[in-house]
Amino acid sequence: MSTVDPTGSSSSSQPQSQSNAATQQLAGNFNTFLTLLTTQLQNQDPLSPMDSNQFTQQLVEFSGVEQQINTNSNLENLISLTQSRSNSDAVSYLGKSVTMSNGKGALINGAATWTYALDDKATANTLTVSDSTGKVVYSTPGALGTGVQTFNWNGKDSYGNQLPDGQYSVTLTPQAADGSAVDYAIASKGVVSQVDFSGTTPQLMIGPMEIPLTDVAALQN
Repeated sequence: MSTVDPTGSSSSSQPQSQSNAATQQLAGNFNTFLTLLTTQLQNQDPLSPMDSNQFTQQLVEFSGVEQQINTNSNLENLISLTQSRSNSDAVSYLGKSVTMSNGKGALINGAATWTYALDDKATANTLTVSDSTGKVVYSTPGALGTGVQTFNWNGKDSYGNQLPDGQYSVTLTPQAADGSAVDYAIASKGVVSQVDFSGTTPQLMIGPMEIPLTDVAALQN
């Protein structure tokens, strides 16, 4: 795994460009074509000269392929610049506290915390914790009332077994007396300790949890 941590150590790999290889192959094919064309012209029958339409069409095709390779090369450069900018943005998150509002949270050293707020018409509420595979591992009645509520979880499942540190998600199932939908919001925080560049997009590491930049709802120094 290629990562960057607050100490400044890093490692990464750059994909090999395909446009250079394609350009070299096109140049080789074009040189072969010119050699064959020159040979044919030198040995053609003066009384029955070659039809120029065929090799003119081939020249047009070579030109079209060259333009396509140039377009691909420009796209590669654009992707490379975008990737560099994304990597730079990700590194700027190191050591900072981020907020996620999708229910994800990191269990670190057997402790995880979420905060949530409910519509005041909620008369019942259930908190459900799922692991990174989506398996439900724990559920408990949640607090009611207006204002921000806090849910502290000790990392134990419904049978009292201690679960490993990692990524978990919390969902709320609030209910109103009249059966109508109840709005709620949930959030968790964590400090970015590393950035993983081993995939196609950089991933922020919050303890053992890995999240993309798109999961970050807010950033604090």
